[in-house]
Amino acid sequence: MRFTVFGATGGIGQEIVRQALDAGHQVTAVVRDPARLSVGGSGLEVFRADLADPEAVRPAVAGRTAVFSGLGARSRKDAGVATRLTRTVLSAMEAEGTRRLLVVSAAPVGPAAEQDGPVDRAVRAVVSAVLKDIYADLRRMEADIAASTTDWTVVRPPRLQDKPVTGRYRTVVGGAPARGRFIGRADVAHAMLAMAGDPATVKQGVGVAY
Repeated sequence: MRFTVFGATGGIGQEIVRQALDAGHQVTAVVRDPARLSVGGSGLEVFRADLADPEAVRPAVAGRTAVFSGLGARSRKDAGVATRLTRTVLSAMEAEGTRRLLVVSAAPVGPAAEQDGPVDRAVRAVVSAVLKDIYADLRRMEADIAASTTDWTVVRPPRLQDKPVTGRYRTVVGGAPARGRFIGRADVAHAMLAMAGDPATVKQGVGVAY
């Protein structure tokens, strides 16, 4: 398969690139600074772009099986980045007729699990208040994606960890795993690659956690 990854130098993005290459796929990594990409392989194409111009990005998404995005703010001062850059990706995909899109959002943007207790709900409320600008950005991004013509999936992980891929995690289509507090970036990437071919996740938000 032919995949394109935006945000390919981020923690989840690099894992998507690495795992896709290991599985034998052809991968286009869209980056601003190629020096920050630590992944390599014979199936890798590095596409340098600043995502300011959808026309310039069109060759990176043309004819692809799926497009993955780990674009987002790295801190509160970057709030707005996810919406702005994702609009460029959507415009390029719609112009090329590329359909499948999988994007990283965050658990607090989606619905809470019904089974969550008062502690989980309290933590969620505090985190949502502290990072309200970032989550407002992600909500706008999700709204733009939902209004697009793409066959989208929004993946909503909780607190991210740096740990090796395990392949052992829970996913809930349209909701969130109960008491799902953590997940490794590598396992988010693993889940997204698995969802790429799963029609049950199309036009859905999917919670993923240990």
